[in-house]
Formats: sequence, C-alpha cells, structure tokens
Amino acid sequence: MERLDKFLARELNITRSGARLLIRSGGVSVNASPACSADRKIDPDADGVFVNGREISYNKYVYIMMNKPKGVISSSDGRRTGEKTVVDLLPPEMKRKDLFPAGRLDKDTTGFVLITDDGGFAHDILSPKNHIEKTYIAVLDKPFDAAVRRDFENGMELGGKTCMPAALESVGGHPACAKIVLKQGMYHQIKRMFKKHGITVLELKRIAMGALELDENLAPGQARYIGKEELSLVKKSTKYV
Repeated sequence: MERLDKFLARELNITRSGARLLIRSGGVSVNASPACSADRKIDPDADGVFVNGREISYNKYVYIMMNKPKGVISSSDGRRTGEKTVVDLLPPEMKRKDLFPAGRLDKDTTGFVLITDDGGFAHDILSPKNHIEKTYIAVLDKPFDAAVRRDFENGMELGGKTCMPAALESVGGHPACAKIVLKQGMYHQIKRMFKKHGITVLELKRIAMGALELDENLAPGQARYIGKEELSLVKKSTKYV
C-alpha cells in the first residue's frame, strides 16, 4: 500500500505538495470515487487512480532507450558542472524521480543510453561478472588490419590490464569504419585500444546493448520506452564474442 500523494508525485513527476494541492482541488478520484485525503492508502497494482478524468498508469519502474547526442553527459544531475544531461533531454511526460543512466557514454560518444529508476536491473547489467555486451560503430582516421583484429580478439594488454576478448569487423567492407563488441567497460576503452595501434577514433556510436539494438527511428536526443520483451534482450548475447 502507498500514500496517494506519494503515488501522484512519482507518477506525475511533481512535488508532494503539488500532489496534495491537486487532491484538494477535487481533480483526483480513486476507483470512480472522489479522493479528498492525501494520506489515503492505495494499492497501485489494483486501484484505478484518475486525474481530471485521465487514468494514471502505474509502472513500478521504467526503462527508456535514448539516442544520446554529442555534447551531453551520461548523468542524472549536471548541476555541479552546469552541463546538460541525458535525463534533461527527456520530455516532461517521461520524467520521474530517481531516473539515471545505466552506464555511461563519453560526452562526445553518441547512441544507445538506457535510462531507468530500477537500481537492481542497472546493477545486473553493469556488473563486470555478467559481461553484458555493448556494440559500437567507430569511424577511424585510417584502416585497421588483421593484426589489430587479432589483438582485439585475443584480449589486448591495455594500461597494465588484459582486456576481455572483443569482436572487431569492418562495416560495409570499409576498414576505416569498424563494428566493435565489448563485454566490459574500461575508461575510454575503444579509443585506447585503437590508439595502441596508432589509430584515432573520429566518431563513436553505441548501437546495441546485449541483443537490443538502438531504434533507428530515434533522432539524436529522442527517447522511447523499452517494452518488457525488449528488456530481456539486453541480457542476451549477440554471439559476436
């Protein structure tokens, strides 16, 4: 059971005082009966809550796919640095308290960011022991060769550590455009792996997490909800590695 004002504040992304004001205004009903008390206890799974005639759907957690643009940080709070975050880009109807990106992309890296308020799920997909795959497309300043591919696939030595084997292949037959599949997330890993071979990454985009691919219909900065069936794909292998 949950207080009505707490439920409304979370689901409508408003303050508790704002929720209480909404209740006092007479615009809230529960199971077709007017709700007058902010501390009324409801069962979000069973009770129907309406605001001005519109039912408020209940989702304990939400999962959002965003096509991150350049120049935005993968954080939920940019107040310390004054920078715009991926959560800032969400439209008002998608925002709710406690949202955060599950994993980070560099500021100049684009593509798939998963935003959620489910800490348990985020822990599962970010835990190094689970080896969730992330797939990227990189535009390079020069072609890579078979020796670079072997180094990726065999587990490259990087900064005194041995990387997990990673898949590397050209895209469309162009060796200066690469697809990379990683099972770990070291700092600036892809850029450092190519830099070891004298290659600079000019553009980097994440196109998949596990077997869930970035929706090609999402323009940079746009986002959509991830369905339950899609969500299960995040933990599935692409079979590349």
